This record gives sequence, C-alpha cells and structure tokens, in this order.
Amino acid sequence: MVGNLLLRGMLAGMIAGVLVFAFAHTFGEPLVDQAIAFEEAAAQAAGETAEPEIVSRATQAGLGLFTGVMAYSIAVGGLFALVFAFIQGRFSNLSARGTSALIAVAAFVAIVIVPNIKYPANPPAVGNPDTIGVRTELFFLMIVVSIAALVAAIALARRLTPRFGVWNAAIAAGLAYVGFIGLVQYLLPPINEVPENYSAMVLWRFRTTTIGMHAILWGVLGLAFGALAERKLGAAPRLSARASVFH
Repeated sequence: MVGNLLLRGMLAGMIAGVLVFAFAHTFGEPLVDQAIAFEEAAAQAAGETAEPEIVSRATQAGLGLFTGVMAYSIAVGGLFALVFAFIQGRFSNLSARGTSALIAVAAFVAIVIVPNIKYPANPPAVGNPDTIGVRTELFFLMIVVSIAALVAAIALARRLTPRFGVWNAAIAAGLAYVGFIGLVQYLLPPINEVPENYSAMVLWRFRTTTIGMHAILWGVLGLAFGALAERKLGAAPRLSARASVFH
C-alpha cells in the first residue's frame, strides 16, 4: 500500500514539476537575466573582470532548470505520499482528497510562507557571497523550527479538542503557532544585503514569483495526489458532525 502511494506521490510530483518549470521559465528566468545584467554592470563599474561562463544561460534556463525542478518536485511528491500514508486513518478522518489538501496547505505555510517572511528569496546580485553559508543555515533553521512548531500545534489542538471542541482547539493552537513563530523570527538575526540602487520592482517580482512556484508545487501536489490516492483507497464515507482531523 505504501509503495503504491509512493509511486502516486512521485507521479503527482512529476505533474507539478512540469507546471512549475513552465511558470519558472516564463516568469522567473527573465528576472534572473535582469539580475545578472545588474551584477555584470556593477562589476564593470568596479573594474572587476567578469568570470568565464561555465554553463551557458540557455542551458541553465532550459535543461538545467527543468532537471532541477523535476528532481525536486518528484522527491517532494514522494515525501508527501509518505506523510499522507502516516497521517491518513491515524490522525485524520477526512477523505483522501481532504487529507491531501490539508497536508499541502500546512506544508505551504510551514515550509514556504513562514521562512520567506523572515528570509525571502533573493535573485543574483543580491547578497554578500561571504555570508551565503550563514544565510543558508538561518533559512533552513527557520524551516525546521516552523515544521516542529506546526507539529506541536497539531498535537496541542488534538489535546484540547475533547475539552473545548474542534474549532476552539484549532484557533488556540493556531494562535500558539503564530505567537511562537513571531517570537522566533524576532530573535533570529535579520539579513539585509540588497544594494541601494537595486530595482525594487525586480526584487519584488522575483520574490513573488518564487512563492508562486511553490504555490503551484504544493497546490498541484495536494489536488493531484488526493485524486490519485482516492482512486486507490476509495472515497471515505461522509463524516459525522463530530468527526474531525484531530480525532
């Protein structure tokens, strides 16, 4: 059963990867070209010599981007299926589609939205090469903390449900999650390395495009995998009024 769901998750990831690549190639790569042009102009103004291009931009924006996006999307699709197999029937009484959609929304918030609030994505020419290691560590730390806090919030909601009801428990857990994440983001050091003369429009469009790519990935995973899993597991019976994802 798990192996079959894993294959379906990878298939859903493949579908998502194709759509993410199309979006990134159409809307993201022109922004990268603008950022590279800015970087080259800044280097020329500083009298620096441009480094030789090891891989052409055409290859990077085409085959390289496609390969990277597909590998990432298929891998995430497989992990998505494993999480679904663990949750469905144990922590969720929803249908396969409902559980899949819920996982996708939770993952999008915890893995994409929360970390990008503190450490948003930057195009080329933005950021000091000497701090890339520190910036990467802080970004992944934010992801780990966000996922751990989400798991703790779900556990808190399940614990509070018998006493306060589903909605009140969910609201209390959600507020606890937001409060904790806010505190963590306040304590973590800020990073602001955007050049003063860098185009604010390019930076804004790059960051929104990056979030858009992730929205497509998680949205398609939630919908496509839910449909594929439901065909394997069958539609769940209609839930009673008291049934909930926390039971």
